[in-house]
Amino acid sequence: MKEIKIDKSKRVGKLIRSMLHVLGAVGIPLDSVSDRTKMRMAEAVLAVADIKKSFAEAKSSDDKHFLTTRQIIIFENNYLEGNYSSGSYDDIRRSHLILLTIAGYVVNSSSLDTQSTNNPTRGYAASPAFAELLRSYGTTTWKDTLAAFKQKNEELKEVLARKRELERIPVTLPSGVEVKLSAGEHNELQRDIIQKFLPRFGFGAEVLYLGDTTDKFLVSEDEKLQALHFFALEHEELPDVVAYSKEKNLLYMIEAVYSSGQMGEIRVKKLKEKLADCTATLVFVSAFENKKAFRKFADDIAWESEVWIADNPDHMIHFNGYKFLEMHQ
Repeated sequence: MKEIKIDKSKRVGKLIRSMLHVLGAVGIPLDSVSDRTKMRMAEAVLAVADIKKSFAEAKSSDDKHFLTTRQIIIFENNYLEGNYSSGSYDDIRRSHLILLTIAGYVVNSSSLDTQSTNNPTRGYAASPAFAELLRSYGTTTWKDTLAAFKQKNEELKEVLARKRELERIPVTLPSGVEVKLSAGEHNELQRDIIQKFLPRFGFGAEVLYLGDTTDKFLVSEDEKLQALHFFALEHEELPDVVAYSKEKNLLYMIEAVYSSGQMGEIRVKKLKEKLADCTATLVFVSAFENKKAFRKFADDIAWESEVWIADNPDHMIHFNGYKFLEMHQ
């Protein structure tokens, strides 16, 4: 792996480069991510392992050292010379720790059951075996510990892969094709959007994009999106589900709201700006599991958007009064 530029002190730069060396050694694919993401991945792992000065400090879940995504940002700012916004916590889950959690090197407090991977109260920790490996880094036992770790981890990854496959949520798209989402309340809500919302309110809509916590591009109809002048899928404002009704020329931008992501005024404004050249009429939808969940975000829903509640699937809430009064005139 080529050296990356790190505009930090020599001490912090050494910690980050050392962590990247460890991640590469245990098989984390770093070549496919940007230098900034590599640095943020290393910083996130340093945080969850509580490494401030030396790898010998590494802690694990056995030490009850769990950090939430917001606490990880605080650690990065306090000890790793970061200057990161507290609002960027979701990037840690989606980008910085996702490969580590899939591999089992980093665990979270819900990893022993099927709680949602989007639960905002969960915490991340280094696995005991990975923390032991980190503590050996730079010592005479590093090579032997690394070899033993890699051998054991191959077996662990096979077990985890089988467990995750059993827990995955099958979703049948309007086209009849079945895909599988990873376990969790957030993805159960995405399933309901596709199997309950779209048949009722989608006017024959086809799913053009569907993201998952372990596969951001589970469904990605690039050519059809490009034909509608949709923006690049890498954009941070991308909703959970994008669907298109050819019958009505409606493009649905749907967010499955669990811990964040509702269609608020700022987000809708950004999406409208990004989709200024889109040839379809835009429909912004915030989907919730139930009314209790909706009430938490009601004050932040944008005008000219819609709300759908999964446990009352035959109804919608329209933050869009005049448009719907027109049908009674």
